Amino acid sequence: MSGSHRATEYPSYEPMQEPAYGVPQQSYEQSYTGYEEYRQPAAQEYGHGVYQPYQQVPDGSSESYGQSFQAYPDGPESGYEPASVYQPVPAFEPEPVVLAAVPAAAPVPGGRAAARGRRRKAKQKRHGKAVMAGTALLVAATAGWYAVGQDGAKPGITAADGPGPEGVSKPDQPGPGPAAAQAASDRRSAAPAADRSQTRADGSVAAIPGLGAKFTAQIPAETTQVLVASGQDKNTDKNTVVLWTRTPEGRWLAGETWQGHNGKSGWTTDHNEGDLRSPIGVFSLTDAGGRKADPGSKLPYDKDPSFVVSGTGFFGDQLAGSFDYVVAINYNRVAGNSPLDPRRPMGSKKGGGIWLHVDHDGPTHGCVSIPEDKMAQLIRTLDPAAHPVIVMGDSAALAV
Repeated sequence: MSGSHRATEYPSYEPMQEPAYGVPQQSYEQSYTGYEEYRQPAAQEYGHGVYQPYQQVPDGSSESYGQSFQAYPDGPESGYEPASVYQPVPAFEPEPVVLAAVPAAAPVPGGRAAARGRRRKAKQKRHGKAVMAGTALLVAATAGWYAVGQDGAKPGITAADGPGPEGVSKPDQPGPGPAAAQAASDRRSAAPAADRSQTRADGSVAAIPGLGAKFTAQIPAETTQVLVASGQDKNTDKNTVVLWTRTPEGRWLAGETWQGHNGKSGWTTDHNEGDLRSPIGVFSLTDAGGRKADPGSKLPYDKDPSFVVSGTGFFGDQLAGSFDYVVAINYNRVAGNSPLDPRRPMGSKKGGGIWLHVDHDGPTHGCVSIPEDKMAQLIRTLDPAAHPVIVMGDSAALAV
């Protein structure tokens, strides 16, 4: 069978006719003559009685299941007593605490509610004051803690002064010591302030503050330069140093205040070799020297490489450079000679070689030390024509 011919021939196409159904169609124009009014079906019986349709009674109330509405009995005749009317419980409001009796206030417009509102505001105000007072107390307590922690702490010995020439042949031995600085000691050891009633416009005073009659009388009349080294107490190794200059009128002008150091064990009026105390008294200053070159001294100056010391001080401080600049203190020595002169007029037992020298942050064997730049400045300032002296000791001793 060839693919170009069909095997079966089909009849020609004819449109399909709409089938007719068996239900007759009613015209729209047909009237509704067959309509019957809907009627309520007969009552049906159920297990709980006969169902009655809902009806409306003439007075407008409802009737359900054949029973008319009846109001709930009330009044004394019925025997029913209505419950008491609900009254809300007011919120608890504590009365404010009265700390002190106050005059009675005038009635507040608005009644009790307005008065209550006023009391609440007063309570808030007191609360604010309490918070402020508590904050102030906390700040004060904190400040008090810092004050006690800094100034109330037990002061420790700080490295200050190196050994004097007494200890050159016997170097200082390192010793233990607290690392805390004596800030409070520094403040208390400041030079005494001059009496303001005696101070003039130029800053001059009639007498050197802190010096009593005993030590003032020991200052030579021709002396116009007085170096005062004053310690806080007899056992301290720290002091302040001030150079005072006498004016032509006999008044005194203060120079700079320098922080210095002295013997490890403090001060004594009876110095002996090795007691580690600086001698108390008034001593002349006539000779200077040092390992370094003369910085411009008016006093005789001895530059000598023998002004050398090495090792460590009592608290591990380095002694090198302590004798770069020195001024001999004329205690148990022959004045007018190099500070290196070993002669001791009062005998070796009374010690000697008590100098002003460069501070190295540790106590000395008996010398007085100040910073290096201040030592150079002092050497340039001291003048033989002014007959300079040093008054040295603890403040209590010097005030006699």
